[in-house]
Amino acid sequence: MNLTDAANLSHSDWKQRAAALKTSAQTRLFIGGEFVDAADGGTFENICPVDGSVMNTCAAGKKADIDKAVAIAKASFKSGEWSRMAPRERMAIMYRWADLISENGAELALMDTVDMGKPISDMVGVDIPMCIETVQYFAECIDKMTGSITTTEYDVMSTVLREPIGVVGCIAPWNYPLLMALWKISPSLAAGNSTILKPAEQSPLSCYRVAELFVEAGGPPGALQVVNGMGEEAGQALARHMDVSKISFTGSTEVGKLMHVYSGESNMKKVSLECGGKGPQIFCEDLEGELLDRAVETAINGIFFNMGQVCSAGSRLIVHSKIHDVFVEKFIAMGKDAYTCGDPLDPAVNLGPLVDHESQARVLRMVETAVSEGGQLEFGGTAAAGDLQEGAYVVPTMITGVNDNDTIAQLEAFGPVVAVIKVDSDDEAIEIANNSIYGLQGSVWTDNYRKAMRYVREIECGTFLVNSFEEGDMTQPFGGYKQSGNAKDKCFDSLLSYTNTKAVWFRLN
Repeated sequence: MNLTDAANLSHSDWKQRAAALKTSAQTRLFIGGEFVDAADGGTFENICPVDGSVMNTCAAGKKADIDKAVAIAKASFKSGEWSRMAPRERMAIMYRWADLISENGAELALMDTVDMGKPISDMVGVDIPMCIETVQYFAECIDKMTGSITTTEYDVMSTVLREPIGVVGCIAPWNYPLLMALWKISPSLAAGNSTILKPAEQSPLSCYRVAELFVEAGGPPGALQVVNGMGEEAGQALARHMDVSKISFTGSTEVGKLMHVYSGESNMKKVSLECGGKGPQIFCEDLEGELLDRAVETAINGIFFNMGQVCSAGSRLIVHSKIHDVFVEKFIAMGKDAYTCGDPLDPAVNLGPLVDHESQARVLRMVETAVSEGGQLEFGGTAAAGDLQEGAYVVPTMITGVNDNDTIAQLEAFGPVVAVIKVDSDDEAIEIANNSIYGLQGSVWTDNYRKAMRYVREIECGTFLVNSFEEGDMTQPFGGYKQSGNAKDKCFDSLLSYTNTKAVWFRLN
């Protein structure tokens, strides 16, 4: 079912489809164009975050399965069946792939909802359309990758070529299971690489299906494979493999650092990282009227969307003392009930559970720590009650009176928890914004564009927005500074990062 028809489904319709999906969804590894069991027969339970029940049992890939997939990928690359395919032919397959994602949009949306609790309305209205756009964008880029001829002496022709790297390993997170996977595998495939995806073990279903659709679209079976499993087993085996030429990883900063270790201990493969964030949103003293209201509304969505499980979430609100009290009052009035916990299969619900009960416990502990360190709990700070108490829910939470070095101001909560820090000047706001190991995304809200440009120049982050947050399109690089990582997703530069540059020197006489 496509997205247009999916938008008309009711809560009851989605529940029926979810019940059927639990038994019909493919949960085995996708290797060489076929679904297969793990080599040692290993499995693990796929837990539903809504009520803690077991949805199904997934194959647990390990080193032997990674070895098998890499061998197939390497043979596929060497054969040239994808890597040397004419650009326009590769484009046609990827366009067809995007069409199949669209045609199966309802199924893919449902898979991510049951796996990690994302509201179905967000999947239908946001994630799947962006998935389609991602594949289409990188398909469009395929024949735009050009080399160059440099200026040199008369009897020499010097050229620069772009070539695919070879076998690429992609490790994707669970907070945007399909979208983040496609941010990686789409440019890798567009560049002509053979690609192996290790999805997060919490959310593999949509990744299996989208790989199957790639082969259905005409892609060679060896060009895209999916090996699910635990990070310390399948993920580490992929990152250490001597025949994998690049690892693209999105996840925690702690594990991201290990990717560099694994690269150094194996073949010095390229490593692209997109890790954590602690996004500062800065609100200047000149905000008033409509701009202030829009700033507050955007701040609410910037932290509570996707249950706050967004690495670029605006989790630190740095507010000038002149407007602080009014800002907080408006945030409470507009934000306390803006997001309501409920069954993510209900199209009217905009806040589902966190991905698992471990995450729920961690977020609630961070709230307790914030209060013990002097923060003021304005609303929230608890699990959901009543019929939802078995799920991994955390209600939207606001904490004011936070100091710059408090735990909640420094560590990534990865939940619907916002911390408010009061400042008295631009100098103080900039110092606090940059006092973080992270540098992924930030913003400033002001009616003074000279002031805005100062923030643009001085805030240390990979993406910075003025009078907006979480906006952009496929042309915009997404990635951070400092311990937020070293890569750029989306954008044309992302595609080029999946290629090698070769200099060629022709002596003509």
